[in-house]
Amino acid sequence: MILVAIFLATLAAGIGSVWVADVLLRVGFGQGSAGRAQQGLLSLAAGALLATAFMHLLPEAFSSGIAPQPLFATLLVGIVFFFLLTKAELWHHGHEHGHAHAEHAAAPEVQSLHPSHQTHDHSHGHDHGHHHHRASGGWSLLTGDSVHCFGDGVLIASAFMADMRLGLIAAVSVLAHEVPHHMGDLVVLGQGSHRRTAMLKVSLAGAVTALGGLTGYFLVGQLHDWLPFFLTVACSSFIYVALADLIPQLQKRLSPTQTLAQVLWLVVGIVLVALVSHLAHGWAHAGHDHGPNDPHVPVQRAAPALHHDHEHDPVHGHDDHNHDTHDHTATPH
Repeated sequence: MILVAIFLATLAAGIGSVWVADVLLRVGFGQGSAGRAQQGLLSLAAGALLATAFMHLLPEAFSSGIAPQPLFATLLVGIVFFFLLTKAELWHHGHEHGHAHAEHAAAPEVQSLHPSHQTHDHSHGHDHGHHHHRASGGWSLLTGDSVHCFGDGVLIASAFMADMRLGLIAAVSVLAHEVPHHMGDLVVLGQGSHRRTAMLKVSLAGAVTALGGLTGYFLVGQLHDWLPFFLTVACSSFIYVALADLIPQLQKRLSPTQTLAQVLWLVVGIVLVALVSHLAHGWAHAGHDHGPNDPHVPVQRAAPALHHDHEHDPVHGHDDHNHDTHDHTATPH
């Protein structure tokens, strides 16, 4: 059951986020006039990731009874590790988008989704071959996406192995933060190839999330005692993505109304996680109400066993001989 849930959740987070991004672009969400709405998406994703990390992943890890110091050390090492991945241009999406945007400055939606492009636009000489940049940048972008999605899958699987509700929350948070990233991916790749081809490429990268989920399921299953540390690593990933990738993109000089809108979207992301947690808890509780028949089975089986002893005793000795046994067996009835 857990394996099926992991597979479906990772598919929904990986490929589903690509489909949602494509739909939003088709309805004009990625056009320049919708820049504020795109900022809202980034704010929502940041709120969802932070809420998942601090309200669910960390509490679950600390509830294991492991001393806080090793878990906080793992959190610190995880954040540094993801920083190094960013420097290696694998975890962070912005750099390769910057190559393409330097060639296609007329794509404001890429800037709004990946403002780091603004610092990369003119940092690379224009004497390089445009086609070479387009091809190498596109495949490098997909490679980075695939690594990112694989890691997301492992993290979602870790959450599911701890608790079904926690896994669902993690999957929703991953989906929320992948939508704006995949919108930028589709825009960049769509400029160098057919829209459907770009959609297929990004979907294949997103599908790697399911592969990561399956890997995480078997990995955590073999190292179950290390589950609190897997959860802490997942928490460090969510915190790093929110604070180092998403929120810096929101650090712009905006009007008070636009700033308020960003804060409201951030709160919406937090509320979304709380709502999913509440619904998942209700679903799990409902399943538990039907499932307690399982824990009660031994009780129901024990009573007939005692009653069977009582009925069996008169065969060897009459009620007078087993009067005490009758008294004990009558009590459960």
